Amino acid sequence: MIQLLFMVIFSEMAVIMVLSFKTPFRKLVIMGLDRLKRGRGPVVVKTVAGTVFVVMVSSVYSMMEIQKRWVDDDGPVSSTDQVLMVRHLLEATLMGATIFLALMIDRLHHYMRELRIRRKTMDAVKKQGQGSDDKKPDGFDKVKSLEEEVMTLREKLKQLESDIEAKTKQINAAEVNTVALRKQSEGLLLEYDRLLEENESLRGQLQSLDRKLSRSDSKKNL
Repeated sequence: MIQLLFMVIFSEMAVIMVLSFKTPFRKLVIMGLDRLKRGRGPVVVKTVAGTVFVVMVSSVYSMMEIQKRWVDDDGPVSSTDQVLMVRHLLEATLMGATIFLALMIDRLHHYMRELRIRRKTMDAVKKQGQGSDDKKPDGFDKVKSLEEEVMTLREKLKQLESDIEAKTKQINAAEVNTVALRKQSEGLLLEYDRLLEENESLRGQLQSLDRKLSRSDSKKNL
C-alpha cells in the first residue's frame, strides 16, 4: 500500500507541475479535469477521498493504541510495536499528503478557469472601451454619457487586473508548497528504506535468539 501511495503522490505532483507551467500538456490536463468534474466524476472522487480519509483515521487510531500500550506497560517496548508504529505513521502521512495534493489540484484548476474567464471579460471590456473612445457623437449629452461609460469600464478593467494579480500570487504560493511536499516525500522514502533495513536486522536477531534457546533446551534434555 505504501508503494501505491508514493505512486499516487508522484502522479499528483506531476499534474501540479504540468498545471503550473505553460506547456502543450496543460491543455490536455485541464480538459481531462473538466471531464472528470462532469457527470458522476465528482461523486467517485469524493468517495475515494472519503475512503482514504477513513483509512488515515484508522492508522492514527492504531498509533494511539500502540502509544497507550507503551504507557500502560512498564517493560521495554517490543520491536514489533516500533515497526508497526512507524508504518502507521508513514501511511497516515502519505494519505494526508495525497488528500492535500488532490485539493491543491482542484484549487489550481478552479483558479485557472477563473483566470481564463476574467481574461476574456477583460479583452471584451478593452474592445468595448476602444470602440467607445473611437465614437464621435454629435450631441453634448451623448459625449458626456460616453465619457462616463468609459470611466466605468476603466474601473472595471483595473479591478480585473488586480484580481488577476491576486490569483497569480496564489498560484505561485501553490508552486512553493509543491516543491516543499516533494522534498518531504523524498525524505519519507529514505526513512521507509531505513526502517525496512532495521526490520530485517531485528528479524535476524530474533532468529538467532530462537536458535540459541533451542540449543540450550536440547542440551538440558541431554
